[in-house]
Amino acid sequence: MASSLLISHSSFLSFSQSPTLFPFHLKTTAIKQRQRQHYSPPPRHLNVVSSSAGSASLEALIFDCDGVILESEHLHRQAYNDAFAHFNVICSSSLPLNWSPEFYDVLQNRIGGGKPKMRWYFKEHGWPSSNLFEKPPEDDESRAKLIDTLQDWKTERYKEIIKSGTVEPRPGVLRLMDEAKAAGKKLAVCSAATKSSVILCLENLIGMERFQGLDCFLAGDDVKEKKPDPSIYVTASKRLGVSERDCLVVEDSVIGLQAATTAGMSCVITHTPSTADQDFKDAIAIYPDLSNVRLEDLESLLQNVVAAS
Repeated sequence: MASSLLISHSSFLSFSQSPTLFPFHLKTTAIKQRQRQHYSPPPRHLNVVSSSAGSASLEALIFDCDGVILESEHLHRQAYNDAFAHFNVICSSSLPLNWSPEFYDVLQNRIGGGKPKMRWYFKEHGWPSSNLFEKPPEDDESRAKLIDTLQDWKTERYKEIIKSGTVEPRPGVLRLMDEAKAAGKKLAVCSAATKSSVILCLENLIGMERFQGLDCFLAGDDVKEKKPDPSIYVTASKRLGVSERDCLVVEDSVIGLQAATTAGMSCVITHTPSTADQDFKDAIAIYPDLSNVRLEDLESLLQNVVAAS
């Protein structure tokens, strides 16, 4: 696991509130990650072995949304911070809570889903005061109301950003989707994000025709447990009518990778700058993006992977 993920509670607290206290070695990691945006190394292929018996056949291609179809980390962070400012959410300082880029890089790769992120943060750093509750909420019902309200407002703000027309899909995604459809493969999107925000992203980034042509679409609202729990991919396999070993997942983070592999599916990684240093040893291939990845490449990879017993 990347060093940026192994952070003590005290370090989390310090750099979440004050970027100037961000540890030097973690600053270096963050800088390297941003520099990596301009570098496209060849793909790394892992865990690939030849096997004529028990090999898998690519029948369904499943995409994550955030980080795979679009680079959305900075957009989500902006929407969260706008929500914290709007409701004057104050934890340990006199200023509204503001998640720094460095802190959010760590948080998003540690905890999936918006509500779990906020609940974890408030448990660790103290429940905040806000325009909703003058004093920090103490009972479960009030805390749930705070998180639900923040998440709903954040989701609407995120939609505004997506609708602005300034967001583009990541390289190669649309072409790969079209190749899969043309070859008769089943196509799905499985995201841990709120359903309404994922729908908006897909409608604006892949277009209505591709979105309506999906054979399966699942969001965080559709399952009880978020990634890295495998529920969303297990459910997708059932809805697609395709066995897990014949599905191939495209993910960007170790959380998504764990969800896919635990579900019994093979997974390729197309990392973002904030996830590039994660431990992807269980992926069958790692790419900086999908610009040079063809459907036939993925078919060959899956055919040469020994199916999990």
